[in-house]
This record gives sequence, structure tokens and C-alpha cells, in this order.
Amino acid sequence: MTRTTPPRPVDVEGVFPALARHRRTATRLHPRQGRAKPEESSVAGPLLWPADEPWPVCTAVHRKGTGRLLSDVRLRRRIQDEARGRDFTAEERWLLDGMTRGTHVPALRDEDPLPMLAVAQLHARDVPDLVGPEGHDLLQVFWCPFEAHGPERTIDVELRWRRSADVGAVLDPQPEPPVAGREECVPTSCVVHPERVVEHEYLGLLGEELQEEIADWEESLLDEENEGKEDEEEDAYDSSSSASYATYEEYEAAMAAARAQEPEEIDYMSDLSIAPGWKVGGFASWHLTDPGPVDCPACGTPMPPLLTVAAVECDGASRSWLPVEDRDAADDPRVIDPVGVHLGRGLMRVHTCPTDPAHPHRLTFQ
Repeated sequence: MTRTTPPRPVDVEGVFPALARHRRTATRLHPRQGRAKPEESSVAGPLLWPADEPWPVCTAVHRKGTGRLLSDVRLRRRIQDEARGRDFTAEERWLLDGMTRGTHVPALRDEDPLPMLAVAQLHARDVPDLVGPEGHDLLQVFWCPFEAHGPERTIDVELRWRRSADVGAVLDPQPEPPVAGREECVPTSCVVHPERVVEHEYLGLLGEELQEEIADWEESLLDEENEGKEDEEEDAYDSSSSASYATYEEYEAAMAAARAQEPEEIDYMSDLSIAPGWKVGGFASWHLTDPGPVDCPACGTPMPPLLTVAAVECDGASRSWLPVEDRDAADDPRVIDPVGVHLGRGLMRVHTCPTDPAHPHRLTFQ
């Protein structure tokens, strides 16, 4: 099934023509739980990986046998999914209680190479905003699921670009680490539904004059909404209006129903600029920190985000981005949190160099 982002509630470039200079496309991935084939784009699916090529491994020295068993993480999610809407059975509760954090592979030494976890596979044919080395049409993303790397103690991400046509026999089975540092470092296998959308740059990076114009416009919208609410409240408390309800409870229910039908507030940051969820390309949001430069460590070129890994498809503030096809399932965790990954404070970006994608990438977190 395709996924379709609703039209933005306002033509923001029509209101602010200067934003045309601050637009960029992004490809929303819309991951949904499912099992892809090795030749398909996916999140945490099997990869189109050559049978005769070594699998990426983590060689950093850190604890590798202690954490959560991958098998437990997947079983827990399956049990929780199957029990949605009912209580756990006695057997399910017994299984869940036995899934503890601990040293599950004591023979695995800190210095031993550890297979990295397959996180994503993206084909250029599916993801128009995927930009890699010339002639390469496939990106494969791995990470070590232990937040123990570098001075910031994060996961370690590895990118592999290749020509899909060069892959012969596919490796099967494909290696994976037996243990992860946290359950939230393990993605659930998902198929993807790529969709290209238009984004506009983060508010704090626009020119000062344009920022002020947007702030004034948002304030005027809020004033109009408040005026409308005041009029409604006067009508609601009019004796002739309230008298039409048999009880106060009926009146309150009617008012709640009316409020539910009110249009949602429109906000540049939430509704008109940067799409939430997993995506390729687009702009970076700096909603938790001040914007910071992300320059290539090899050549100094500013690095846009290549891949954004998000904890949720959308949240309460960005609900207007929820795909049309999912409107009736807006409270389903399989729609809002299909992948089960939570890095940083909910958002991780992989930045690559536009001059040479082979230069070292960088990570940013929000």
C-alpha cells in the first residue's frame, strides 16, 4: 500500500514567497512492519549482500556480551503485538518476566569482532533523494547496537554503497550480534513506502526578517482563533443556547464534540517545514538544541542529512503529516512507532558530504 502525506494546511510559499529559496525535497520512508525480500528496499530486512563478501563487524573495545538478547527483543515485541487489546496470558507473562538484561554471552570478549546490525537497505530507484557515489544505486546501513563509541558514547554507524547489478549469490543466513545494549537500538523488520515531499528550512536558520514575518503571521492566526473561541463561548453561555440541553452533562458533551471539530492550530515548525519520521534527504530540525554546523571532516563542506532515523512517524505536534491511509489507525503503535528504535532523544541523522559521499559521514542527535 502506498502512503500519502496530506496537502499542507497552507501554501506557505504563497504566504511567504521568500521561502522558495529555502525549499528542498525529502523522501519519507513510511516504514511499516513486514518482511521484505533481499532485493527490496527495507528497514532491518535481509540485504542484497554478496555471499563472498565479509560482513561488517565492530572492532571497538567495549562490552559486547551484556545487554538484551536480540531473540528476546523480537519475542517481546511479537507478544506485545499479539496481545494488543487484551491481557497477557500466563505463558506470555512468564516469557516476558524471563527477558532480563544481563551477561548473556560471557564468552564474547570486549575486543572480539562483533557482527553489525543491518538497519536499512535503500535503492535509488525507490528513493529519489538518495545521493551516493557516482554509479552506485544501493545504500546499506549498519550499526553496532551498543552506545559505547566515541567521546559521546553513541552507536557506530557504517554505510556501504554498491552497484546492485554487481551482486551475484546473496549471503544466507546473514550474521547479526546476539546481544544489543538496549532494546531501543534494535529495529523491527519493516517494508517501506517511499514518498517524496517538499520541506522548508528550519525556522532558526532563516533570515531574521523572514523569521519575524512568520512569527507575526502565526500570532495573527492565533488571535483570529482566540476571537472565534470567545464568540463561541458567548454563544455557549447564552441562556437560550444552554436551555436547549436537558442536563449540564449533555451540554458539556456537546461542547467537547464542538471543540473536537475545531481546526487544529497551524504552526510553521510543526506543519509547514520539516517532515517527521524516517526519511532520506530534506532538512535537519534543531528543535532541542541551537543549530550547529555539520561540516565534512575531510573537506569542510556543509553536510546535509542523508538519512534521518526517528522514534515515531509523527507526534501530537506533527500529526498533520500522518498519511491519509493511516488516519483511522492514528493511535496504533504499529503506525506511530513501527520500528521501535529510540536514539538520542528520539532523532538521529546521518550526514554525508555532497562533494564526495565517500568522505567520512557524521552523526547528529536531537
